[in-house]
Amino acid sequence: MPDGPVLWISNHLADKIRAHGVETYPHECCGALLGKDHGFAAGAEPKVENHGISREVLGLFPLVNRRDDSPRNRFSVTADDVREAEKAASAQGFDVIGWYHSHPDHPARPSDYDRDHAWPWYSYIIVSVQQRVAQDMTSWRLNDDREAFSAEGIEVRHRAAV
Repeated sequence: MPDGPVLWISNHLADKIRAHGVETYPHECCGALLGKDHGFAAGAEPKVENHGISREVLGLFPLVNRRDDSPRNRFSVTADDVREAEKAASAQGFDVIGWYHSHPDHPARPSDYDRDHAWPWYSYIIVSVQQRVAQDMTSWRLNDDREAFSAEGIEVRHRAAV
């Protein structure tokens, strides 16, 4: 298991994120990650009952990229989008634990724009889509000082962990 926080996601949901990125190519896709935070802090001993996972993605809430001026390399969501994602999560007994988006023809690592518009605590999955083909998928968390992201381990599983 990697050191520090780990985000678990089923193969099915990871495939849905990849498909969303391909569907919206050459524009960025975006959506909310719905699930559970198990509170495994970096450096802490994992709780046996949680199998050492930090967070688990149990559902997705795809959103429309509201960015009109540069949707190819930027995404935007509205406050109403956030509220709708929170309602959808709550209805399923989950929380919004993060956000996902694609990087068309760019690597799956956060940009300065991503950092400037992110919030600490949340997980941020980025999928690289190269010429309509989904490639790498990574996960990140914005540091509390908002200066940089830290890589978050991502475990793609055939089924939910818990």
